[in-house]
Amino acid sequence: MEKKSKLTYELAFKELNGIVKDIEQENVQLDELTGKIIRANELIAFCKERLRQTEEEYQKAIDSLKT
Repeated sequence: MEKKSKLTYELAFKELNGIVKDIEQENVQLDELTGKIIRANELIAFCKERLRQTEEEYQKAIDSLKT
């Protein structure tokens, strides 16, 4: 997915919040709902992976200070 390579955590989180807001405010037509849910799942997966990577990098940095 080309868009994913340019995506940052902040942009993904902002887009995800927008999707949630639209769904909560019933601004999404039924025909668009499935696509919005699929996109939200992609964004959640992206954010979870970014957080995992950041945690791993953080732990490596902390461990390198201990040695």
